Amino acid sequence: MGALEETAAQRERLLSTLNHKQPDSIPIDFGGSAVTGVHASCVAALRDYYGLEKRPVRVHEPFQMLGLLDDDLQAAMGLDVTGVFPRKTMFGFAAEEWKCWQFNGQEVLVPGDFNTTVDVNGDTLIYPEGDTTVPPSGRMPRGGYFFDCIVRQETLDEEKLNPEDNFEEFGAVTGEDLDHLARSTERAYATGRGVLASFGGTAFGDIALVPAPMLKHPKGIRDVAEWYVSTSSRQNYIHRIFERECEIAIGNLERIHAAVGDKVHAVFVCGTDFGTQTSSFCSVKTFRDLYFPYYKQINDWIHAHTPWKTFKHSCGSVYKFLPSFIEAGFDILNPVQCSATGMEPEQLKAVYGDRLVFWGGGVDTQKVLPFGSASEVREQVLRRCEIFAPGGGFVFNSIHNVQARTPVENIVAMIDAVHEFNGRI
Repeated sequence: MGALEETAAQRERLLSTLNHKQPDSIPIDFGGSAVTGVHASCVAALRDYYGLEKRPVRVHEPFQMLGLLDDDLQAAMGLDVTGVFPRKTMFGFAAEEWKCWQFNGQEVLVPGDFNTTVDVNGDTLIYPEGDTTVPPSGRMPRGGYFFDCIVRQETLDEEKLNPEDNFEEFGAVTGEDLDHLARSTERAYATGRGVLASFGGTAFGDIALVPAPMLKHPKGIRDVAEWYVSTSSRQNYIHRIFERECEIAIGNLERIHAAVGDKVHAVFVCGTDFGTQTSSFCSVKTFRDLYFPYYKQINDWIHAHTPWKTFKHSCGSVYKFLPSFIEAGFDILNPVQCSATGMEPEQLKAVYGDRLVFWGGGVDTQKVLPFGSASEVREQVLRRCEIFAPGGGFVFNSIHNVQARTPVENIVAMIDAVHEFNGRI
């Protein structure tokens, strides 16, 4: 197959999969979103492995220190999906005007407003909007590989709680943001790959965003534990936040769709986690009472006005939520954490394989990929492909991002195993 034919096949491969039709091979995504990415150190190792030009990796998502997979690496790995990302990062500064930064002995490129200091413990502190005159919003422990949010919640006065404080970060999309998304979508579409877009604004309680690392002086309920308590004890307050967020989000989606059109194939809607390793963060009833109405409004608007498929990320044991996810209008489930209780791949495929696209689940990133042998990685990948591939509805990705210190030989064994499986189709 020539280069042009393969380019055309990549997009069709994803489209067939998203429509539960058998593709010519399993589409592969790495780097298409902030939950299907690769740590910057591993991106550098992959570039070396494939003999690509030596250059610093761009850290486009500094919260998790995810590296951008340039087109040459995507081609070397045989990837079928490319991503569109918001103009601004989790810390509120734009991913532009790149500069060098030393990170655990690796030189990387970071955005121009990626400004840090080092505290007395040797921890690296990062600042909202790059403003070092305000308290830091993220911390990377000494020798660490990614940032954690710093909780900066003011003392709560129950009588003065104002829902407006908790949707301060959700505003109308700007012309600058629209221009960025339009250009990014055009570039992504021109690659011939499938396009997965993350527009933001539809988080609805994503716990990674609750501390508001992008705001200089966040107000409202910003402590993670307090937020979880509030989903039970202050549901009226949470509803008022979600109602306004939903209203803003739909207005933004209208403008975004007008700017990017139908050149997006899947859109990341929400990363709120509902599962733990063995259980869940809430009951199905709480999910349906508190979250479901807003997810449904977003998904209904997208399905009524665009051809985009909607992508729901939720780690952990979420089997009991799947009927509600489907009813809320989600088309795609990620990361498909097969090691969690009740998430056996055979059962997922048998019961929900005709209604959900499983985007992930290809290999375990807690044990097998980072700590297993290359042969163990190959064996698990081939088995997962055998389970999830029939009839379409499966985009290969690991279970969440490929983490730092994952042996490059294991990452390559994973990619090679998918291609090996695809060669048998």
